[in-house]
Order: sequence, then C-alpha cells, then structure tokens
Amino acid sequence: MTFRASRRSATTALMLSAALAMAAPLARAQDYPAKPITLVVPFAAGSGTDQSARVYGQAVSDDMKVPVVVDNKGGASGFIAAQYVAKAPPDGYTVFITTNTTQVANPYLFKTVPYDPVKDFTPIALLAKGQMLLLVRPDAPYKTLADLLAAAKKTPGKLNFGSGSSSSQVAGELLKQMAGVDITNVPYKSNPQAITDLIGGQFDFMFADAPTAVPQVQGGKLRALATSGAKRLAAAPEVPTVAEAGVKGYDMSYWFAVYGPAGMPPAVVKRLNAAFGKASASPEVQAFQAKTSGEVAFGTPEELAHFQAADMKKWERVIRAAGIEPQ
Repeated sequence: MTFRASRRSATTALMLSAALAMAAPLARAQDYPAKPITLVVPFAAGSGTDQSARVYGQAVSDDMKVPVVVDNKGGASGFIAAQYVAKAPPDGYTVFITTNTTQVANPYLFKTVPYDPVKDFTPIALLAKGQMLLLVRPDAPYKTLADLLAAAKKTPGKLNFGSGSSSSQVAGELLKQMAGVDITNVPYKSNPQAITDLIGGQFDFMFADAPTAVPQVQGGKLRALATSGAKRLAAAPEVPTVAEAGVKGYDMSYWFAVYGPAGMPPAVVKRLNAAFGKASASPEVQAFQAKTSGEVAFGTPEELAHFQAADMKKWERVIRAAGIEPQ
C-alpha cells in the first residue's frame, strides 16, 4: 500500500470514528429514557422542594414509563446536591429539582461557591413560584406581626429566627432591614428541621415555604402571623401579608425549577421539558399547588435561563439592601 493510500485509509477511519462518535449521543437521545431517572433534591425529606419533587416525579414517571427516584442530598445550603448534579453524566438520568437558593441566592450569600449556577447546568423547565409564611408557636405572646416587631425593638438582639434555606434566611434579614429591628439568624440544614426546633421552643420565629408551613398551621402546631408575598395565600386567606401587617413594600417569594448537568443533548432536554410540562398540567400537580397556594409557572428551557438571569439581579439587590455580608 502506498503512503498516499495509507493516508487516505487513515483519514477515512478518522472520519468514520468521528461520525460514530457524533451518532452515539443521538442514538442515546432517541432511546431516552431507557432506565430510571433520579431527581436530586438539595433539601431534606419533607421540605417544600422534596414534596414538589415527589408529586412531579410521579407524574413524569407515568409519562415516561420508567421509575423516577427522589434522592435527597440536603445540607450546606444546597452545595452538596448542586455539586453532585454538576459532576453527573449529562445523559438525562440525573436531574436537579431545586430553587432560587442554589441557582440565584448562594453566589451572593457566600464568598466561595463550589459550582457555577449558570455554566454548570442545563436549564430544563421552570415549574412553580410560591411564598413563605412567618411562623411562631401557638403559645407565643405574639398575636400579630406588630407584636413581634414591638418585642424585637424593646429587646434588641434577643429575638432569634431560624432558617433552613437561603429564601427563609433572606426573608428574615429583609424583615430585619425594612422594619429596623435587631434580630439574629439561626441557620439549619432544612426548613423541616428548623420547624421541629421552632415547635420545641429553640428560637422565636421563622419564614418557611408554604408546602412545609401550611400543614403545620392547619394542624395547629404553629401560628402564621404573615405571608411573604405581594398577595395573601389562598390556603390561608385570613393571614395578612407582611406589607399589610405594617412593613410597607415587603415582598419575598421563591421558585422551583428543573436543571440537568451542563452539556445535555438537546433532544433529551426537549423530552424532559415535555414530560414536566405534562406533569404541570396533571390533576395531581394542580391539586398540590392549589393546596399549598403555589403558582404553576411552566416554561421552556430558554425562558428559565432568562428568568434565572433576571432573578439573580433582583436577589443581588435584595441581599445587598438587607445588608447581608457573604459568609
């Protein structure tokens, strides 16, 4: 064989190899899904994100005809779960159901974040928006938010608030800044853990997401003094907003969304987006959101990317206005 023929043969082999390499992801995307899908949650079982993941996960499983498993990797303000997903194979079998805590707030709350909330992830779909309730024990002396703030002003630095997520922490810090009170944050790994200690009297109050808080209020274990959003919750219409209760202009909400590792095949992203779209319209998800006063806010991957970028700017302003120093 001549050198020229040998070179042509080698070139042909390289081209074939490249073609096969490009075809392999396409074939995998066409076969997707062929095995169980794992939904990684950055908070503990029982949290609002966990509850959402389980409801959506069942609907996605029904649509895709494969098991969907929820994997709770709580702790470190979502760092553990976020890093795990960022390093996972981008094949659509490891999916991140998370909130603005990991994807928006953490870069402004910590000096060092071990992942990039934009570059390390593939946006799949925005799922829902919600708000929090300001909770105290039923036997607490505070019957209204005004009572709580009056006590905080009378005894500066004595009242403590728990927080199991960046949203609950920033909600408390924003109240501190806007109401002009001296209160101290007590951080927890998740809101369910914080609620357990609030019931046990370990601190004075907290903001918790509606899916976690509403059952505690309805069960009489805690009392809600206010809600964090711009309007009252359908699940607790008798509870005023923080703004209505005297802190004008206060408005703090959160959101749930789905991401995968960076570099996912577009066909897999499209399939997952469609599955979560069907889930969002399912009776089970609609009932869950109605029960917890969540707002279904489903959208395309591109819409989620734009929404996240805009929300990062908003949270940066809120965190700086609240005077929160990165840890």
